Amino acid sequence: MSAISIPSEILSTLSNRMGIESLNSMQEKAYEAPITKDLILLAPTGTGKTIAFALAMLRNISGKKAEGAPQALVICPSRELALQIYSVVQPLAKWLKTTVLYGGHNVADETASLTPVPDIVIATPGRLLDHLQRGNLIVHSPHCLVLDEYDKTLQLGFEDEIKRIMARIGTPGRVILTSATTLEPMPDYIGLRKGTTVIDLTSSAKPKVEYVEVKSFVADKLNTLADLLATFEPESRAIVFANHRESAERIASYLRRLKFPIALYHGGLDQRERATAIDTLQSGATPILVATDLAARGLDIDSLTDVIHYHLPVDAETWTHRNGRTARQGAEGRVWLLTGPDETTPEYAPKMRLFVPQGRDEHFTPHSPAVAMICFGAGKKEKISKGDVAGMIAA
Repeated sequence: MSAISIPSEILSTLSNRMGIESLNSMQEKAYEAPITKDLILLAPTGTGKTIAFALAMLRNISGKKAEGAPQALVICPSRELALQIYSVVQPLAKWLKTTVLYGGHNVADETASLTPVPDIVIATPGRLLDHLQRGNLIVHSPHCLVLDEYDKTLQLGFEDEIKRIMARIGTPGRVILTSATTLEPMPDYIGLRKGTTVIDLTSSAKPKVEYVEVKSFVADKLNTLADLLATFEPESRAIVFANHRESAERIASYLRRLKFPIALYHGGLDQRERATAIDTLQSGATPILVATDLAARGLDIDSLTDVIHYHLPVDAETWTHRNGRTARQGAEGRVWLLTGPDETTPEYAPKMRLFVPQGRDEHFTPHSPAVAMICFGAGKKEKISKGDVAGMIAA
């Protein structure tokens, strides 16, 4: 285990619950950063930023339970990221009460979770502001405020909500900002103080990624995409990124007609549909996910081998976050960029190998997944346990 003085209960959780036997240098630096100074943490996706900021945040929280107001707020741009952060923070801070709030979740259940007052609140901006305005949650200058994926959280679309949240919660004792890409200039309303600690590992930590341009000789790239996917090994797992929901729907429909095992993921789906899509990708039951940029942040998919840009990303930040879904935690990955007759690789892309896929054989059939997933629409509320399900399958 790391030699720095982390409480034994946290070390035990990292080892026993998360399988982490030692911290990486970024996590150690974050934990050791002065607790009286704000912190900006920049590192590629998949390098353990959630654990890093969680450890730093816990240093600002007393061991006592909250009295009347939360001790820490964590704000992030999507419900999936909120749930992922909760899955890390809750076991690390098991002696404290942690609550997660996000759009699409039952408001009554969330309101009930705010009594007694939680020590740590993890939330998306809109849902947090809603609870503050309703009076369900009162925050007085929390010891720590974390903005995860802060470049996204502080951009247009969330900016007004964050301003209103900041006006309601008072001045935090410490602000922690994390992302894989930076934001310039930093908005004044965040209130970063002089002497902010900056840990920037974006240039030193290079993921093991192969970049490939896939040339389509017609503007409609669907057939080229299918030809590319036909070359993948059965164990491959890929996300195909499109710029719009309608495009993602069209790509998914086309691939399904060709019998490719795919799932669909975008903001127009309800929470259960989105969660099922991620679960089937994780399990390998549907090893191809067609998605909008909603999937570019906050998803921690084990062993995602390939990222495919069906559409050119809208900017360099989107390119970075999409690509960050693969080659995580030291693994290798591939990034494929499909370009049509009038498209060229963007200037921010590295040098890419050119690949022209051969046409599929007329008798080609996609690989069948080695795994199938069964979804049960019942659980604890219906008094059905994991043992009941296992017993039924065994029988």
